[in-house]
Amino acid sequence: MTMQMKLELVMVPVTDVDRAKAFYVEKIGFHADHDHRVNEQLRFVQLTPPGSACSIAFGEGITTMQPGSLQGNLLVVEDVRAVRAELVARGVDISEIDVQAWGHFAHFSDPDGNRWSFQQIV
Repeated sequence: MTMQMKLELVMVPVTDVDRAKAFYVEKIGFHADHDHRVNEQLRFVQLTPPGSACSIAFGEGITTMQPGSLQGNLLVVEDVRAVRAELVARGVDISEIDVQAWGHFAHFSDPDGNRWSFQQIV
């Protein structure tokens, strides 16, 4: 029997929940799934990239990771040039396209310094 495993949620450490939510929804285009305050110490925000089965979450009281410590997550896209152009138009500070033999990449960071990359597989 082969076990199946699905990565469905990645915690993102942030300092300002509302600023992070605005960035990921308005600038990057993630869908806002949930924003729920459980109690004074616990707020849970879940967002999903368009077309993804995996979501991100951040909030208050949900992780002990240092804000900005998330590095190296890839968002796979069909056309990194088109995605980069759209994000530049939305005011996102995103790198030029890095062309490698195994893919084309564009990198950005959220307001806390969590670093992400868009990857177009070639």
